[in-house]
Amino acid sequence: MATEKWVFMVTAQTPTNIAVIKYWGKRDEVRILPVNDSISVTLDPDHLCTVTTVAVSPAFDRDRMWLNGKEISLTGSRYQNCLREIRSRADDVEDKEKGIKIGKKDWEKLHLHIASHNNFPTAAGLASSAAGFACLVFSLAKLMNVDEDPSHLSAIARQGSGSACRSLFGGFVKWEMGSKDDGSDSVAVQLADEKHWDDLVIIIAVVSSQQKETSSTSGMRESVETSLLLQHRAKEVVPKRILQMEEAIKNRDFASFTQLTCTDSNQFHAVCLDTSPPIFYMNDTSHRIISLVEKWNRSEGTPQVAYTFDAGPNAVLIARNRKVAVQLLQGLLYYFPPKSDTDMKSYVVGDNSILKEAGLDEANGVENLQPPPEIKDNIGSQDQKGEVSYFICTRPGKGPIVLHDQTQALLDPETGLPK
Repeated sequence: MATEKWVFMVTAQTPTNIAVIKYWGKRDEVRILPVNDSISVTLDPDHLCTVTTVAVSPAFDRDRMWLNGKEISLTGSRYQNCLREIRSRADDVEDKEKGIKIGKKDWEKLHLHIASHNNFPTAAGLASSAAGFACLVFSLAKLMNVDEDPSHLSAIARQGSGSACRSLFGGFVKWEMGSKDDGSDSVAVQLADEKHWDDLVIIIAVVSSQQKETSSTSGMRESVETSLLLQHRAKEVVPKRILQMEEAIKNRDFASFTQLTCTDSNQFHAVCLDTSPPIFYMNDTSHRIISLVEKWNRSEGTPQVAYTFDAGPNAVLIARNRKVAVQLLQGLLYYFPPKSDTDMKSYVVGDNSILKEAGLDEANGVENLQPPPEIKDNIGSQDQKGEVSYFICTRPGKGPIVLHDQTQALLDPETGLPK
């Protein structure tokens, strides 16, 4: 390894994911091994992602990390586990253009700078830690020339945040709980890529972007210790649901997909209520959105929209196609209009081309929307302004990628410090 004060770095982008069969409860807290399998949909990273830049330099005197511009500690066991596992797999790296050579053994002595940015709220029930740890592991693996496939990397990301293992793939992903004590078989596998079922459109109602009262980590621990329903769910219910969900995805069977997704979300929140003391992740707005979707699905005779909620009040709504998504957005905006001074393009973000299809471009406001005809009994009047912070329109998306455009890097290529 040369002694010059060079900086060598890699920037990567990783998507977040939303579980349709939920992970809730660990059988091993240290290795983060779950009590059941889970299945998720990866969301389009154009709309929801983490970008991470990792840098190495002989000039760095310690490992440092910045999250969304603020320096954070790396002393926690989850960060340390990921760093240790990746460093142990590091290989020789050479950048002939810059004259940089790093030998396999040099990685033990070299320090890292890490900068990470989420383009969505952290710790609000939108799986920011999943995208974050997946991006950390993926970018470090690229920096250190680690020769491992995504499933093997997923076992490392899992040690940072359980759901992170599912963000190492695009499309539809299964986290196999595994049975070995060392967790080597608790890995993620891709069931189908993002193109397999590309009719689906996903609308997320961000009901709150504040940090949640009960973190997923402590909530899970309390559920495992006190909820009999969790034990029944893990042993009897989920194994059957996993098989049914795999079939539904394979066959693009939206009716079965919806029934399984909604039922599993509701049972997960029932487990939270069955925990002592009970955990409340959803709120009145979440319940109103469920009511809206349930009534619409029943009135149509066949399911049009699936809903699922993670550990937070935000609704993830999966529409069977674009036409349904447009109707869904119209209904949501009728019941949950923006405050009068809100710009529509900041109220519906992500793929906001859907606004034009919904007849809500600049000329036409929400006040012109008619109540959804299929919902005969009201679920609340049009006075719910401000109950939804904003909506994100997205779709199933691809897995992690390296960003080669240096302007997207979060660290300065000369100093290795945040830009």
